[in-house]
Amino acid sequence: MIDYVHAGEPARKRLRTSHACDLCRARKIRCDGKDPCVACVSTENDCTYGSEANSRGKSDLILDGVLRLETFMHKMNANLMSLQSMTTSTQTASTRTTSFSSSPLSDLHTHHQTLSRQRTRSIGQYGMSPTTPTPNELENAVLESWHTSTTESVLHWPHFDAFPSLRQHYIPIFELERSRHPLKVKSQWSDDASCNLPEEEIDASLDAFSQNFNFWYPTMSLHQLAKTKQTMLGGCHEEEDTPETCLALLTLALGYASKVTSRLVNSPRSPDSKEKEEKASARSRGDLFFEKALKMLYVAQTDVSSTSAQCLFFTAIYFAFLRRPLQAWQCISSASSKCMLLLSYADSVPSTSSPYIQSSNTYLPSPRNVGAEDEERTKRIFWACYILESDYLAELSHVPLSGIARIESSVSLPVATYHTHESPKDEELSSLYFLACISMRRLLNRVHHLLYAKDTGAGMDINRFPSVVAELDHQLEEWRDVLPSAFTFEVPEIDSRRQRKPSGEMTEHGRFLRQRYLTCRSVIYRPYLMGMISGQSLTNINDGIGNTSPSVSPDQGILGNCKSCLDACLLHILNLRGFSQTILVDTWICSLSMAGAMLVLLAACQVPSLRNLIGPEVLAAGHHLTQLLEGWQEVAGGPNSPSVDQSVHIIKEADGFIRNVYNQDG
Repeated sequence: MIDYVHAGEPARKRLRTSHACDLCRARKIRCDGKDPCVACVSTENDCTYGSEANSRGKSDLILDGVLRLETFMHKMNANLMSLQSMTTSTQTASTRTTSFSSSPLSDLHTHHQTLSRQRTRSIGQYGMSPTTPTPNELENAVLESWHTSTTESVLHWPHFDAFPSLRQHYIPIFELERSRHPLKVKSQWSDDASCNLPEEEIDASLDAFSQNFNFWYPTMSLHQLAKTKQTMLGGCHEEEDTPETCLALLTLALGYASKVTSRLVNSPRSPDSKEKEEKASARSRGDLFFEKALKMLYVAQTDVSSTSAQCLFFTAIYFAFLRRPLQAWQCISSASSKCMLLLSYADSVPSTSSPYIQSSNTYLPSPRNVGAEDEERTKRIFWACYILESDYLAELSHVPLSGIARIESSVSLPVATYHTHESPKDEELSSLYFLACISMRRLLNRVHHLLYAKDTGAGMDINRFPSVVAELDHQLEEWRDVLPSAFTFEVPEIDSRRQRKPSGEMTEHGRFLRQRYLTCRSVIYRPYLMGMISGQSLTNINDGIGNTSPSVSPDQGILGNCKSCLDACLLHILNLRGFSQTILVDTWICSLSMAGAMLVLLAACQVPSLRNLIGPEVLAAGHHLTQLLEGWQEVAGGPNSPSVDQSVHIIKEADGFIRNVYNQDG
């Protein structure tokens, strides 16, 4: 089981009641001993004494934390909508600057504001009429198209006009990816022998799949893994074209991809010749099984089942591994459509609370309850697609939405009765990690929508964004507070100012979540930086908690918020490592995100008061990123992604300009 705090943590000296309530004891916070206690009243939780320790597991407490965070978000949304209605009537043209809206990207399709407000609602399970307007557009965490926080949007800031080489020969990402040669996967082995793998190699590939991909996105059950092994032992070339066979091939492909991207997080050097040979062999094997799966993908396209949706999602992930974002997005969109269709009719399939029976130490679906397993699998694929689609939309802001984000608040979170790992501990950790990633993606979507939605975002409105930033920062820290100990992380530069205690040794998954935290933090505080760069007067604005203080100077609160953005950008860069999840799924997305972070740092370096907030560590950022991204492309195998190569070029150029600024100062 998972604890929230480490056993070795020193106890704090503080006044304590003789008997804390169950929730306060679990959260390790002060309890006044009353019934109900003040903490439970403030968070609107049931206050109980003595029962929780025996009746509830740590999984329940984590889920309680997630649900409590959701309650806070809904309250925040109501406050923000109220704030927006009050400030809209007082807006003037002088409160906005055109500095960040004069790029070619922001001038396209001005009619989209009206289109993006039209909510397409489902009927049936979701209980919504297509003609009934949504009372709160923020109920679902939707990242709208045409937002202004992409790296391409940052690159078109007028502040980079002084650096023409940044945009020289630049090709828009969509055009760059669309003009690539069609995918050609070359097989090393003949069709007759390609699937005849020894049992130990099948086991090794499935084990790599379970420890990596199925940990991040726990969508494949134990009985599916067992069936995959049986299929591969029988020789898949003898099987008919079915969704199950297609899924088995894709599972093996992702298992080999996991081998390619593993064991790189703690290695600052490139793999040696033997490791490179092993990884190249694994990549070739993965491509072989992926090629075979593509030949029968038509069965997944035409079938309507959780397995077919799973095939499309797995295909999207392998395209992500190949750094083919447009193809990955198409498969995610198709998988999302199947999930929405299946969930719309989920009530027509009877199910019970426990869809499994145990036989010979193996979990198998009960014949009466296959529908329950299918529904839970569909929900997990739904949430995985929600994360991936939003990740791509964060950089490809013009792609159309599948609609999955518009109904996410109507779909329940994953439950613990879907068995994905042999070890109960691994299964629990996987589920909690998945929940943490879902919650973070929902928060990121709200950040992008509230601050950077085209024409409606508060990011350039000095009357609105301070309160929004304060609320979003609170939600970010709430998310971090409910992480289980296995995923806690340290950010010393930030924690010291917030008096947060060290979290102890960090796992790879905790370090990956730290990267997501730093991304979110940098985007939350970016409006302050944009205001300073644009020369706005930020000395007489609301401080985010209801006070307007003309005496606050940029040297105090405003510069402190700018530093929060710059610190997060720099730490995001310097803490990047070869996480298996990043290399397998997010290399393309990461390259663009890091290029954007370097551009933000470069823009800040042009303003003396902001340049003083950036430490000398920035001089190591460009080389660090270049070494990582070029190394990942080499390890993953060709062909290289032109988008990643272009991002590396931007990083190198920005690094050179930053160095010139510091050399001039020196």
